[in-house]
Amino acid sequence: MQASAADALTPYQLPNPPEALRDIVIESAIPQDERLWVPQAENVWFRPLCLNVSTGYWMNLLRVRRSGVLSRHRHPGAVHGMVLKGCWRYLEHDWIATQGSYVFEPPGETHTLYVPEDVEEMITYFQVNGVMYYCDPYGNHIGYEDVFTKLDMCRRHFGQVGLGVDYVDQFVR
Repeated sequence: MQASAADALTPYQLPNPPEALRDIVIESAIPQDERLWVPQAENVWFRPLCLNVSTGYWMNLLRVRRSGVLSRHRHPGAVHGMVLKGCWRYLEHDWIATQGSYVFEPPGETHTLYVPEDVEEMITYFQVNGVMYYCDPYGNHIGYEDVFTKLDMCRRHFGQVGLGVDYVDQFVR
């Protein structure tokens, strides 16, 4: 069935399912307001975009303003990333993720994120599914992050900087 030209520009006229979640629209994902960057480690921050507590994934921008090893970690679920600024690599691979690069990290892989010496700032958009399991070079557990630890970090930070602990709620689905 072919729609008329008028129908092509007519918004959908029926209601969406009542159980459908709200959209998230963030006009400036890379914010001017420094309070929106949640500290994760020294000279490392993340900017939450979506914290999906029902399926256990999160999407954020990772900003790093230091060189060297950031972390060694393993994922039980897939990770998708896109480099927006700067570059980074995994010590276990010979490729370098540069500005504009898309990276797929398969489930089960363990890798060591390294930011080269000449990079002043790196910003990468990541979707992490499940957990980040931090380990030493021999696989011994030294910590983890999941959507719930990220949510706790956001609540604590946003409360401390005056935005309020509930500021993060807009990113929770």
